[in-house]
Amino acid sequence: MNLLLSLGFLADVWDFAQENSGELADGLGNTLKVSAIAVGGAFSIGLVLGAARAHRIPVVSQLAAVYVEVIRNTPILVQIFMLYYALPQVGIRLDAFTVACLSVTIWGGAFNTENFRAGFEAVPKRYREAGAALGFRGVSTFVNVTLPIGGRIALPSSINTYISVVKNTSLMYVIAYPELTTVALQINALTLETTETFAVLAITYLTIVWSLSALIRLLESHLALPEEAR
Repeated sequence: MNLLLSLGFLADVWDFAQENSGELADGLGNTLKVSAIAVGGAFSIGLVLGAARAHRIPVVSQLAAVYVEVIRNTPILVQIFMLYYALPQVGIRLDAFTVACLSVTIWGGAFNTENFRAGFEAVPKRYREAGAALGFRGVSTFVNVTLPIGGRIALPSSINTYISVVKNTSLMYVIAYPELTTVALQINALTLETTETFAVLAITYLTIVWSLSALIRLLESHLALPEEAR
């Protein structure tokens, strides 16, 4: 009996997905688009500000610390509302797509800043000294020594940040940006097929996150530092 019920439920979920495939595909496309932009942005912010913090660059390091503390200690929903509803009060109007990209990029960038800072600071001093002995100075030492090693050290924690960035795109329903969750909620409001709606939503997010995790883990294993370099 339980097996029959399970098979019947899966059939209902499959029928629901097929009936609403067009809308769900559009929502998924928007989710992936925002996620790709945000992951790239979070990587860039984390790399630059993480380096600034690790090397104690005056002013930039202090400003980066303030940015990290503010973003990491406030809910991302508040940050989304600030961008979408508060900025127009001072004459800055951003569309839903821009807010979606900015909010998760800024959030991911703050966490990635600390990921990269920790990675760069974990590079053994002897490697920087070896770089200096080879004639590297300043930026050259960072590019040729600190970045390749520190970036790899930071990779595992960065993976978790990128996954969270993807999942946080689901919060864009609060500004009605038509990503996957928003579209699913709209379909549910029309069909009242709540169980099927959220089953499809959960399966889709699981597939996205597992696929991203697998790809990044593959990259991590390819870039893993040899034991003697740790």
